[in-house]
Amino acid sequence: MAGRPAVSSSSRWLEGIRKSYYNAAGFNKLGFMRDDTIHENDDEKEAVRRLPENLYNDRVVLMKRALDLSMRQQILPKEQWTKYEEDKFYLGLYLKEVIWERKEREEGAKK
Repeated sequence: MAGRPAVSSSSRWLEGIRKSYYNAAGFNKLGFMRDDTIHENDDEKEAVRRLPENLYNDRVVLMKRALDLSMRQQILPKEQWTKYEEDKFYLGLYLKEVIWERKEREEGAKK
């Protein structure tokens, strides 16, 4: 039992570092989530294209709002920042599917 609290405290410590890094990155101050900040290559572009219409529209609105804020050199009020706990990886499932399909095509082309 003595080892269990140490794991728990180190886990909390790591979580604290993750939250600090998340806030220091600054993208959340514009309302972005982590998936909004990825460098888009062909796979990511295809994954974004496959998003359901409501997620895609939400992403476009976020991008436009962030561009507007950046041009005015402003950030959102603190209560509108994306919180670490609220951030979700909404693009991951679509991205995995796109990568899997691309690898299947490449394998098929080799044969």
